[in-house]
Amino acid sequence: MFLMRFDMRAPNHSAAEVAGLYKQAVEIAAWGEERGCIATILSEHHAAADGYLPAPLLLASAIAARTHKMPLQISALLLPLYDPLRAAEEMAILDILSHGRVSYVLGLGYRPEEYNMFGVAMKGRGQRMERWVDTLQKAWRGEPFEFEGRQVQVTPRPFSPSGPMLMMGGNTETAARRAARLGIGFHSQGGRPELEGIYLQECEKHGREPQTLIVPGGETVTCAFIATDLDLAWAELGPHMLHDARVYAEWAQHGPSAVSHAKATTIDQLRAEQGAYRIFTPPEAVEHIGRNGILVLHPLCGGIPAEVAWKSLKLLESEVLPALGG
Repeated sequence: MFLMRFDMRAPNHSAAEVAGLYKQAVEIAAWGEERGCIATILSEHHAAADGYLPAPLLLASAIAARTHKMPLQISALLLPLYDPLRAAEEMAILDILSHGRVSYVLGLGYRPEEYNMFGVAMKGRGQRMERWVDTLQKAWRGEPFEFEGRQVQVTPRPFSPSGPMLMMGGNTETAARRAARLGIGFHSQGGRPELEGIYLQECEKHGREPQTLIVPGGETVTCAFIATDLDLAWAELGPHMLHDARVYAEWAQHGPSAVSHAKATTIDQLRAEQGAYRIFTPPEAVEHIGRNGILVLHPLCGGIPAEVAWKSLKLLESEVLPALGG
């Protein structure tokens, strides 16, 4: 009924405050598992002034160590920026540590700053993605294979027999077709229902069995909170949510619109949009879950202090979940 996501933005935070937020992310994830959270999602970006999470596998490892059954998802892993052999090793170890609970939505990335930081050319990143996915799949077999003219072998093998679950992220026909050709799942950013048919047709064309397919609607709420006093909550949470929205809007100039899309430039505008960023009363949250099947929480959005984040989470526990029968 609910899932949580973390990107660890922390604008104008001290090192100690950032450390506190990372500790709280692990604590909140463990709390969520005990209360039926269906998944925790971690995102990745680099060269962000506000400290956006650059190493999601490390945070996933910490959360995996504190939880037992809750699925974790890296969404998105910017695979073209990685050395594929090192990525295969680290993903295999995380798969072992988590007993196969970590899945990946693979993203091309769209910010030139990230590619410049790692000295990787943006041009040709789609082809690079395809080669790297093929390399991961070969590496997880645990057998020697040839990579760029040399014999290599990745050990140990992952816990999952075929390796961690992979999905291609994106909101284009190219992404859907690429996922089908590679024999992996597809996760769109929403708002383009026709991509489902394109993915399935391409799977049939290449003789591939369709894998996990997620095509959300265009009005998905990706940053939700719960409060009894909405005016007070917007005054308290609004600056953090607006920071998140405005940075994503700035980044969108380089590529596709982010899932957490908003046009607002003020807190009042963000509230009036009734879009990806929402604060619900407990009854509204119950209604939203009943209508959409899920509530997506972003507890530490924009560096929200832990004591503020917990207010929303405790309302979920005390008023929303009981109204839904647990």
